[in-house]
Amino acid sequence: MYMTGQVGGEVGFGKRNRLVDELAGQITSGRFAHGDRLPGENELARRYSVSRGTVRGALADLQHRGLITTQTGVGSFVTFDDVELDQLTGWAKAFERGGVAIETELLGIERVSDAELTKRYGLARVTQVRRLRRDPRTGPVSLETAYVPLPDLSDQSLVKGSLARTLRAAGLRAAGGEQWICTAKLDTASAALLEREPGELFLHTTRSTVDATGGLVEHVVSLLDPARFRFHLTFPGSAVR
Repeated sequence: MYMTGQVGGEVGFGKRNRLVDELAGQITSGRFAHGDRLPGENELARRYSVSRGTVRGALADLQHRGLITTQTGVGSFVTFDDVELDQLTGWAKAFERGGVAIETELLGIERVSDAELTKRYGLARVTQVRRLRRDPRTGPVSLETAYVPLPDLSDQSLVKGSLARTLRAAGLRAAGGEQWICTAKLDTASAALLEREPGELFLHTTRSTVDATGGLVEHVVSLLDPARFRFHLTFPGSAVR
């Protein structure tokens, strides 16, 4: 009986993996676009000749990968976005170009000291700007803390409510920079803002941009929903054939 159960489990697991690979391929290729509703469990079971239990397992795997979200009694919807990110203009603009409406909530602006920024750029104090980005259909997608060298900044002084516009208006333009990417577990405060569970893994990015003289333009620490972001790097001289 042990061997029979093991073989049956492996067969079922293989069917689920094949279904996951098939649906993931259709999502990342654009066959199912962001916001699209996947066919229902019964339809998927019929279409791929598998049980509803296999379908449920596959959908759970896709949700774990961050490709879909499933709402009980409603269905499964694609959350994957294949939008190119321009590091000098920011991902919010990239979403806008891709037709995805993102709302920004300003959480606060205050003057702070940061030992790392003081050491790197010689700035005794910087202005901290905290923002929550939200997709109105699916909820929060990022929590960002930006540090900028503007001493008199307030929510009223943001140009059209945009920090990027405000930096440009102040003559601060990025000529280059660097970015670090890893994963981090959400603490209690961040999880509450992002409407997630404490300990859930999010992408953690640190991006610093500088002007032509090496002076700080913006230092941003972000927590990004891994269901909505992926990073693609290219190398000089490489070609895809």
